[in-house]
Amino acid sequence: MRYPDGGGLTAEERARRERVRLAAADLIEAGASDWEVARRFRVTRVSANRWRRALASGGRQALASKVPGGARCKLAPEQLRVLQTVLDAGPAACGWSDQCRTPVRIAEIVRRRFGVEYTLAGLDLLLHRIGWSVQVPSRKATERDEAKIAAWKDEQWPVIKRGRRTWAPGSASRAKPARA
Repeated sequence: MRYPDGGGLTAEERARRERVRLAAADLIEAGASDWEVARRFRVTRVSANRWRRALASGGRQALASKVPGGARCKLAPEQLRVLQTVLDAGPAACGWSDQCRTPVRIAEIVRRRFGVEYTLAGLDLLLHRIGWSVQVPSRKATERDEAKIAAWKDEQWPVIKRGRRTWAPGSASRAKPARA
């Protein structure tokens, strides 16, 4: 899932939520209870009470939407597009012979291409900003022979895994059945 602004809500969604809070402020100023505000705007009573306290302490300005939190991205939008292109090309295009794309390698790519240092945690946030996520590669032996594995599953596994005895009486009791 891709998040604009580097995570959280879009600007229009923040504006919509601000309109709801300001409409709730009208109702609160008219004397409505937290329960009535919560029911009218389909929020929890805790949220309605939080809005009431914010309105009382800071006025309508306290209910305004804030900009997204966190640090600003160190890369410009054009650099993010270039990074996306580089990542789409795969690890082999960057000089790595295996198909592992690790955070350390991506940090090295960002450092070499753009001259910007990222911690691994910061790199994780950067990757999420452009719609990527860090994933653990599946580890398989290089000697693995899929044809032999399939043949073993077809021939040997049915011999090893015996079918359930359907002729034996079953028991619904959790206790160990008594021997005769």
